[in-house]
Amino acid sequence: MSRTVLSFLIAAALTGGVTAVSAAPVATMVLQAAPDTAGFSLSGSLEAVRQSTVGAQVGGNVLALLVQAGDRVKAGQPLVQIDARDTQAGLASAEAGVAQADAQAQNAQSQLQRTRELRQQGFVSQAALDVAESQARAARAALDQARAGRTQASLARGFATVTAPFDGTVLATLAQAGDLATPGKPLLTLYAPGRLRAVVQVPSSRSALARATTTLQIQLPDGRWVAPANRTELPTADAVSQTVEWRLELPADLSTTLSPGQAVQVRFAGAKTAAGATTRPLLPASAVLQRGELSAVYAVQDGRFVLKPVRLGAAQGSGGIEVLAGLKVGERFAVDAVQAGLAGATPAP
Repeated sequence: MSRTVLSFLIAAALTGGVTAVSAAPVATMVLQAAPDTAGFSLSGSLEAVRQSTVGAQVGGNVLALLVQAGDRVKAGQPLVQIDARDTQAGLASAEAGVAQADAQAQNAQSQLQRTRELRQQGFVSQAALDVAESQARAARAALDQARAGRTQASLARGFATVTAPFDGTVLATLAQAGDLATPGKPLLTLYAPGRLRAVVQVPSSRSALARATTTLQIQLPDGRWVAPANRTELPTADAVSQTVEWRLELPADLSTTLSPGQAVQVRFAGAKTAAGATTRPLLPASAVLQRGELSAVYAVQDGRFVLKPVRLGAAQGSGGIEVLAGLKVGERFAVDAVQAGLAGATPAP
């Protein structure tokens, strides 16, 4: 098969056939080598900056789940109702304990008063008075302890109704009516809308390179590349995966159009390469025609466009896409591949 026929077939596959004539010349540029820098891309996901997993603080069966995933809630709003009979019985027992301790404290105080009067009249010894005073102090301490137990039981009774800690949205429910709740068991997850961050796990072997990068970009689900408002690298690595978590907060104006859990790409770029390291040229994304597995660009030869298949590398964020093969440094190509594919398209001078 001749080169002319091969070029025609590739052009037909990429452009879908001949289109209307374009009279306007198409802008071109010269392929240049990338700066002597290195970088890499990793997959990450979005999560809310303020997110909380609400758990049970008392044991008992879950009687009702009062919200569903996606519901908006206010701080203090009931979320889950847990069987309160056990905590109610505990509160009743604590109330009885307070009543008993109060009676004993009053009795000890009365006994102390009588002993003091008898001591003044010389009918009892100083030792008897000392004993009465000690018993009165012990009775008052027992009363204070019983009251503290009642307060604790009252708090536990209140924990049977799980409430929202802040204004937010229910991200996921982790329990259903009939489940057994135990202290610490997760019940649901809440997040506060408005502030999101990209979370990416950086391999420990690349941590030094990640810190050395001068350009950090996040590719959003809609294809846009943005720079994080700030970044945080956790101080420890995961013992199992040997990765370090990076948290990259998004600009506030973008958070309203995104949701937690969406996938993103994070690009670390701009780190200086070792001496003698090879670099690859970059193409703007608009110059590439992509049809399935086939990629090509329109190169300028003899004053006209010639479609050339290329092999591409990693995307470098807004900087472009690496060219591994098919186009050499110094060759001129069309900046807009769609316009260059129109019949009659000519390179701009």
